[in-house]
Amino acid sequence: MNERILIVDDDDALRESLELVLASEGYDVVTARSGEDALERIEATTVDVVLCDLRMPGLDGFELMPQLARALPGAPVILMSAYGTADLAIEAMKRGAYDYLAKPFQPSEVLLTLRKAREREGLRRANQILQRDVQRAVGDRPIVAASKPMIELLEMLERTAAFKTTALLTGESGTGKEVLARAIHAQSPRRSEAFVAVNCGAIPEALLESELFGHAKGAFSGAHRARRGLFSEANMGSIFLDEIGELPTSLQVKLLRVIQEEEVRPVGESKCMQVDVRVIAATSRKLEEEVAAGRFREDLFYRLNVMRLDVPPLRERREDIPLLVDHFLSRFRAALGKPVRTIADDALERLSGHDWPGNVRELENVIERAIILADGERLSLADLPPNIIEAPATAADGSPAQDLSLRRARRAAEISAIGRALRATGGNRTHAARLLEISHRALLYKIKDFAIRD
Repeated sequence: MNERILIVDDDDALRESLELVLASEGYDVVTARSGEDALERIEATTVDVVLCDLRMPGLDGFELMPQLARALPGAPVILMSAYGTADLAIEAMKRGAYDYLAKPFQPSEVLLTLRKAREREGLRRANQILQRDVQRAVGDRPIVAASKPMIELLEMLERTAAFKTTALLTGESGTGKEVLARAIHAQSPRRSEAFVAVNCGAIPEALLESELFGHAKGAFSGAHRARRGLFSEANMGSIFLDEIGELPTSLQVKLLRVIQEEEVRPVGESKCMQVDVRVIAATSRKLEEEVAAGRFREDLFYRLNVMRLDVPPLRERREDIPLLVDHFLSRFRAALGKPVRTIADDALERLSGHDWPGNVRELENVIERAIILADGERLSLADLPPNIIEAPATAADGSPAQDLSLRRARRAAEISAIGRALRATGGNRTHAARLLEISHRALLYKIKDFAIRD
């Protein structure tokens, strides 16, 4: 099915001329003479994009927009007006319009704006498909990824999940290692059993052995009753040992024995207890350097390093930034009760050019803060923190931010989604187009344009 556009305008001549232009470009066109008429039309048919006049008798464009947002979630609304001013355009954006066209305009202006809206919707739908693809693995914490290094990582993760083999996740702080650990567990045969997470650097050394392995009653001062350790709680399931590089050397040998012998001995007990636990460890340290410095046991390192998954920092997967921004907008819009739905292009450009030393966690915090400060339905550049607005943006290789391109990021996301859809359908383009929620004709065009080999 071709993309369907609803034209809402009380000017018959303009409505008819737009209908002719858009129909000649392959669009399905639905028209309405008023806001009330538009609401009736969208009850009877689905619509992908709305071109709406701002000034109309009855419901005007601003009054119509909230009702369109409820009836057509995600559909871009492009406002048109003969009273074109900068203030009016800004107000339209704040209220959630995708774009604003000042009358009179050339057909090429309309077609260019529609093409930009289609690119944005393609990115959003690609994100939805990618999220659906991994939703089964992580429940309500989807992994948002379209970049080549992350797709390769997820494929390795899926192969790793089926086995009990110990896995080691390495990468900078904030890259999402715990989310990936949960994905391993959720895709494994142990998915119905417990997933226990422990931060080895957050528990005092004096208590860590008791926390991990448990203790007998009276084993030490304050041990008024026996307590199961985290390994016992994870029995038949998985345990996630975050920041394993922080584990004291005195406990490293005991952890090695647990992994090798599959048994734990609670503090103060003389007998061991059998456990069946899948161990997933993570670290932001370079364990090879820790081994060389004598701070980490070499035998434990090799025991943990059976399946190693290196998580790339966000600056090396910049194609994922627009997808992550869209994901966090959706999450925090609901959590904070704010109407923010979109982000201005210059703000997204700045986010895509930032180096993100705190990685995905930093981006998540920035979007939450920006939504709290934002007025209206669109995040602006002014809503971002000063350090991001003012700092010179650089690419991963140190090149200037001018070398970055949102268009290339969107292109990469679409190519990835199309490739996954084609693989999922065994190369059936009709079925792939249905998964992608675009027309068969649009898919053929993109396959040719992107030179995709299926």
